[in-house]
Amino acid sequence: MMDLTQREWVRHAVTHPVEGFEDMRWKKSGSVKISFFIVFLLFLAQIANGRLFGFQFGVVHDKTFSIIPYLVQSVVIFAAWVVGNWAVCTLLDGEGTMKNICIYSAYSLIPYIAEVFITVLMSHILIQDEIVFIQAVRIIGVGWTVILLFSAIKSVHQYSFGKTVFAIVLTIAAMLIMLFLLVLFMSLVQQVWVFISTIYTELTYRLRV
Repeated sequence: MMDLTQREWVRHAVTHPVEGFEDMRWKKSGSVKISFFIVFLLFLAQIANGRLFGFQFGVVHDKTFSIIPYLVQSVVIFAAWVVGNWAVCTLLDGEGTMKNICIYSAYSLIPYIAEVFITVLMSHILIQDEIVFIQAVRIIGVGWTVILLFSAIKSVHQYSFGKTVFAIVLTIAAMLIMLFLLVLFMSLVQQVWVFISTIYTELTYRLRV
């Protein structure tokens, strides 16, 4: 089997959606550092899509900037996918480790990330009547990533087609549950913080009086 560098494995996996991840699995290849860098690029892509998209396409940008929504749209959702898939596939006798799920899933995101940066650039070049070209690039990028992600999960766990679909559905359900619990936890933390702040303010006022 081929002997490639880590960067060449990334290109091989992205351009060979059917056998690319199978080859990586048998060669035990894949870089955690590269996968983290890809997730960082995903974070930057979400910021670019949310803040830099061309105004001529009717996109309204908020005057205030908060990094939290973009972290949720990239890092948090990716982490929820990795943890959720690992938890689900452990119950379904999957062979993939959390490390491999992280690496393969990150590699699968490359077409989507490229699509976001390309469409942001196109939004400053094209006019509104040419939005069909942006939509075409988006469909290709998202579709390519979906195919890669499906192939990655199938290869890393050595599942059949049907079991892979079932595992992905359960993973999405697990992600929704985790995100819901995260929202509840953050809400509880905020309420506790407000309670403590109120008590501190009240005590400070009484001590001054």
